[in-house]
Amino acid sequence: MSRAVIVQAKRTPIGKKNGILQTFQPHELVAPLLRQLASGIEAKVDDVIVGNVTGPGGNIGRLSVLEAGLPLSIPGLTIDRQCSAGLEAIRIACCLIQAGAGQCYIAGGVESTSTSPYLKRARFSPDSLGDPDMVEAAEFVATKYGITKDQQDDYALLSYRRSWESFERGFFKEEILPVAQWYQDEGLHKKRNMEALVKRAKPILSGENNTVTAANSCGIQDGAAAAVVMEENSALRLGLKPILRFVDSQVAAVHPHYPGSAPIPAIKTLLERNRLTIQDIDLIEINEAFASKIVACAQELSIPYEKLNVSGGALTIGHPYGASGAILVTRLFYEVQRQKEAKYVLAAIGSGGGIGVAVLFETVR
Repeated sequence: MSRAVIVQAKRTPIGKKNGILQTFQPHELVAPLLRQLASGIEAKVDDVIVGNVTGPGGNIGRLSVLEAGLPLSIPGLTIDRQCSAGLEAIRIACCLIQAGAGQCYIAGGVESTSTSPYLKRARFSPDSLGDPDMVEAAEFVATKYGITKDQQDDYALLSYRRSWESFERGFFKEEILPVAQWYQDEGLHKKRNMEALVKRAKPILSGENNTVTAANSCGIQDGAAAAVVMEENSALRLGLKPILRFVDSQVAAVHPHYPGSAPIPAIKTLLERNRLTIQDIDLIEINEAFASKIVACAQELSIPYEKLNVSGGALTIGHPYGASGAILVTRLFYEVQRQKEAKYVLAAIGSGGGIGVAVLFETVR
């Protein structure tokens, strides 16, 4: 069986909605990444797979290929699995290589909420089941798993501290390909009395027992991320160094009222099939759409915070929907190069409709 490896990964800075990236259409955010990642291997790329959620329609993957000036022979594909789209794009590329359908793909995701033509989100669930907005769904998860506001606030503060420390240590410079003059995540800045700001934040929804606040939730953002996924022997013949090797993946679904819990069954099934436990996984990235989701996943899967989102995440830098899953993989790509002892790593994300995607990698030494 052919083995898929990741040899390069990059992301743009992440901008707030109507912020630093507000004038960039989705294909204009992806194109610089494609140019950078394809440099020197343009003729080897079989396809580009791009995840997107709120874009203008059409085939953003193909449009991005053309905008980047890549060979006209590269087709381009766009997929939508809501917030899981970027991770799903990378998963599909890995599976295509494993099946022998191709040798080299660039896969990832993009979101431009600033230029989206849609004023409202897509429907996640039929009326017969109910179609809660994401904040309401985050409250459902908190209630179901008994997650308190203090637990969510404490995790949000941990994420903020980790993100800021990672920025100060220069970790994000490795990940980011600047766009125009922008080279830093817009939402990341030093805040005084952060603990007081988080603890005093009021629930977004009215109601006596609500716990989800703006301080323990992600922001709405613009951004893109992508990775070069290659067949391992092909990469080695080209003199490229594999960093992550695809092991396996799993998609799972839960009731659409609890999308934040969808990574739980996906991760459980993935580990069981590969005869692994959480103790065997050295680094885990789960998208931080809401702190309630992360606390619930950590609680139900017995994940110690010491190996979970160790460089911070979306609660601080933001959640550009279609790109977020690819940002998780980009983060792992660089983190394993700093933590030389890491062997198995995992990326997972939950999305609207109650879908969870989990992807397991091993490091290549």
